[in-house]
Amino acid sequence: MKPGKTAYGLISDGALAIKDGLIAYCGPDAELPNAYADWPQKDLGSSLITPALIDCHTHVVFGGNRAREFEMRLEGAEYEEIARAGGGIVSTVTATRSASEEELLESALPRVDTLIAEGVSTLEIKSGYGLDIESELKMLRVARHIGDLRDITVKTTYLAAHAMPPEYKGKPQGYLDDVVLPGLEKAHAEGLVDAVDGFCEGIAFQPDEIAQVFDKAKALGLLVKLHAEQLSNLGGAALAASYGALSADHLEYLDEAGVKAMAEADTVAVLLPGAFYTLRETQSPPVDLIRQHGVSLAIATDCNPGTSPLTSLLLTLNMACTLFRLTPEEALIGTTRNAAKALGLSDRGMLSEGLRADFNIWNAAHPAELCYRIGFNPLTKRYFGGTPCVQ
Repeated sequence: MKPGKTAYGLISDGALAIKDGLIAYCGPDAELPNAYADWPQKDLGSSLITPALIDCHTHVVFGGNRAREFEMRLEGAEYEEIARAGGGIVSTVTATRSASEEELLESALPRVDTLIAEGVSTLEIKSGYGLDIESELKMLRVARHIGDLRDITVKTTYLAAHAMPPEYKGKPQGYLDDVVLPGLEKAHAEGLVDAVDGFCEGIAFQPDEIAQVFDKAKALGLLVKLHAEQLSNLGGAALAASYGALSADHLEYLDEAGVKAMAEADTVAVLLPGAFYTLRETQSPPVDLIRQHGVSLAIATDCNPGTSPLTSLLLTLNMACTLFRLTPEEALIGTTRNAAKALGLSDRGMLSEGLRADFNIWNAAHPAELCYRIGFNPLTKRYFGGTPCVQ
């Protein structure tokens, strides 16, 4: 796909037929098969219909918030000062560990509801703020419960290899042996994990440490993904690709070797403009290289308390275009078809016969409007498995 093209696969005067929660027909109204002619019909006028949106990278379950830390940074405080005051990820870990499942659920649901109200029907939720076995499992149980309480598909990701808890400072192998690896076994045994993630970075885990996590995931038959090349280039994307990863995410410091490895493995590049914006980064992901080598591009909110307190996928669409120069078509595909691919889901993300009838109806004349507007939600109706949802 070349920048500037705006095909979108748009169908003017189209028709959509739904049966048993799946799309039975999608095409021109004039070509609607006679078999559907006497079905109940609804005229949507000139409304725009798209696949439902998919947020394929979030940390939406966590305790507390980091608003005061945000304020301290703006007042001139350095990272070390914030850390000494109990800020940073340690504060989120402390709040998450002390919160009950009910409290975590109560705090997460408003964030999830905000995403749902913008047309999100599939949501990835990571653990990673417990950093001990029981707290990681607690986060995953809450994530699963969200999928029970709302008309949304939740995919869970085990991210205990996210940061080093204070009690294991300077002892990464001990943390892997005592918490990350046995915790993954327990999460898998409870049916709480769909995929496994890690943070490969100088401030987190080295490639050889991530490889241990991925080896365990592979042994359990679980797919992997990775936070990679956000602050430096440790070769995390290439490592992830070598394990057939679903995605590598962030990627500001990704080089051509990493892009080529991802292309060969068909690993999706997930860009997270909310973190780029919040951290005031200056090095953008190599979008042109990613395009050149045919790597699928997805985007997501990265909703988290510290570096991307963002609960708007529509705003993320705009950010991807304005900050990373994606085309609106690339951005929309990045929150539908390619976001589904980043989660290993082949049954959604497009308006195609045989796929799930997850779709949105928008008060918009053209898909570019979804990326163009800032702070405006044109959603008029969301369908989940063919059933209209109350917004």
